[in-house]
Amino acid sequence: MDILQNLNPVLLALFATLFTWGVTALGAALVFFFKSINPTIFNMMLGFASGVMIAATFWSLLSPAINIVETTPDIFTLPAWLIISIGFLSGGGFLYVVDKTLPHMHLGEKKAEGVPSSLKRSILLVLSITLHNIPEGLAVGVAFGAVAFGLGGATLPAAIALTIGIGLQNFPEGAAVSLPLRREGLSRWKAFIYGQASGIVEPIAGVLGALLVIQMIAILPYALAFAAGAMVYVVVEELIPNAKEHTSHQSMDLATIGFLIGFTVMMILDVALG
Repeated sequence: MDILQNLNPVLLALFATLFTWGVTALGAALVFFFKSINPTIFNMMLGFASGVMIAATFWSLLSPAINIVETTPDIFTLPAWLIISIGFLSGGGFLYVVDKTLPHMHLGEKKAEGVPSSLKRSILLVLSITLHNIPEGLAVGVAFGAVAFGLGGATLPAAIALTIGIGLQNFPEGAAVSLPLRREGLSRWKAFIYGQASGIVEPIAGVLGALLVIQMIAILPYALAFAAGAMVYVVVEELIPNAKEHTSHQSMDLATIGFLIGFTVMMILDVALG
């Protein structure tokens, strides 16, 4: 841990998001072993991913943001509740605009969203999961960038806990791209390439997030709350609906159980490490 403390936060953010991208690739690699996955199991995985992301928004992002504002009143003149609200709603609003603009296709749907496009269905599906990974990479990058200031609850162990949590929930997202593409007739290798490509945006967003906050400490709590708002938007907009759509009542129950397990795992990681 002491060695990591001496490394540049931007470099740490890069390493961390390369790890989360790698876990996305592991999930996509399921296509080499299966052509499809049991819907009940898949829904539970999506529920788990949702729980991880919701827990991360508070324990890893919102709570440190609040602590930073409250412990440095000489830097931030606005009250903590207003700063966090502005950042949180901005993050959700940003994802809403991107969701309505960027051409993409959600899982299980036949109609694309965003501006009209002639892109293939496979590319639109990849773009949909890529939307998820923007706030995830940003959250990790901002968390490591915050470590540079040592303010509030922004600690290296907390940033590592967030990285592990994001990595865990990236596994089903990788599978969510590659397996449907395999069912549509793509080769295993092509389906895998597309699946792991959906995570390539995470290192980009992570490095940009870290660079941004270490240059301007005044935007740090806004950035943490922004990432939280964007992540909540993804969970409510797509992950939870997909986990409960076109399934039996028992399958929906398992998705809920998966959510509770994911939330608990992320909470344990953050409290134990952070």
